[in-house]
Amino acid sequence: MSIHTTAPQPARKQTAMNYAEVVSAHKSGRKRGIYSVCSADPTVLRAALVQAREDDTATLIEATSNQVDQYGGYTGMTPAGFRDFVLALADEVGLPRERVILGGDHLGPNRWQSEAPQVAMARAEELVRAYAEAGYTKIHLDCTFSCLGDPYPLTDDIVAERAVRLLRVAEEGAVSAGTSADLRYVIGTEVPVPGGHQEELGELVPTPPEAARATLETHRAAFAAAGLGHVWPRVSALVVQPAVEFDHLKVIDYRSAATAGLRTVLDDEPNLVFEAHSTDYQTPEALAQLVEDHWAVLKVGPGLTFALREGLFALSHIEDELLTQGRSDLRAVVEERMLAEPGQWASYYTGTSEEQRIARRFSYSDRMRYYWPDPAIRASRERLVANLADRGIPLPLLSQYLPAQYERVRSGQLVATPEALLIDRVRDAIRPYAAACYGRA
Repeated sequence: MSIHTTAPQPARKQTAMNYAEVVSAHKSGRKRGIYSVCSADPTVLRAALVQAREDDTATLIEATSNQVDQYGGYTGMTPAGFRDFVLALADEVGLPRERVILGGDHLGPNRWQSEAPQVAMARAEELVRAYAEAGYTKIHLDCTFSCLGDPYPLTDDIVAERAVRLLRVAEEGAVSAGTSADLRYVIGTEVPVPGGHQEELGELVPTPPEAARATLETHRAAFAAAGLGHVWPRVSALVVQPAVEFDHLKVIDYRSAATAGLRTVLDDEPNLVFEAHSTDYQTPEALAQLVEDHWAVLKVGPGLTFALREGLFALSHIEDELLTQGRSDLRAVVEERMLAEPGQWASYYTGTSEEQRIARRFSYSDRMRYYWPDPAIRASRERLVANLADRGIPLPLLSQYLPAQYERVRSGQLVATPEALLIDRVRDAIRPYAAACYGRA
């Protein structure tokens, strides 16, 4: 089944590239990048896949070690299960499977930091093997997290030694999957907190150039010492901090002048670009400048589920205006379930009860994203979509609550079904990334 969320548009003239080709194009001097969608929400994933279909590009979708692991993660999916889920969605929206690139983000002992290093690393090896055997071709080797009894922070030597352990099992898994030639690695010890900071941010400074060079050389030496020097050309990205980040209520925007020294570190590395994490909520101009300054891989996650929440809340307000009985009461159901199960937000959102309420609903860090799979919330969300699909959305209400989508409906670019409107709202958060990476809005 093919899902059509937009009216027919003229064919695009964009050549789809895989991840390695994008890196190669960037290193050859083209202002080319790739954005990485880090989410397991089906509407967000459909939006990313539709954007790639419309732009005639590949799409990079990454699962984090929190979302997807050998035990199921918080999504309940293993790497193979998530692969099948994403590919089924690609089939649904009409994007060829060969244009879907799958990656694993923060693969390492992150989930098992409370365990002794030998236990945590054994689990991490199982994790990486599962991703590699499932055919993922972009692997972030992230051993930066201290485990029980470890020094804090870890030294580059310890991080590199543990990365080699994971590299070895990834190579073995790729042989099993037949993806050895396509597999690319990401390294880096200057990794922002997954999903945004818990505390209010102060001033951020970019990674010092000498620290980035030390990371490179330590890992290169560790690969060689382990007899894996031949893999080094397939290390394609280094995670460093360009001083972009967000917390609950504010965003630290990219300042190109602050990275003048850092962004030259990879000038003599023919296969390496920078990868930027936590680029959510950056301005379109900042995203384009990041790509120009050699952050050719832009990671985004909470910013997309934030846009999804905006769309769902807008639809719930429309529902309130249209119906007096049988409403989904989505906003109230979400609040009820988050209060009943506070584990995913209570340690993040501090302050008064009113400040916590605002954060639960509207925080940039979007802890709400962890609650969309909740059965009661999922049922409420499905009822909302069904109610509005049955009733139809009057154009004046669409103008009031989703004005950008209203304009596209009026111009014939978009159909006014609830799911199509949600996908397009998420695409509003993706479009600046497409423009920065491919020169397309």
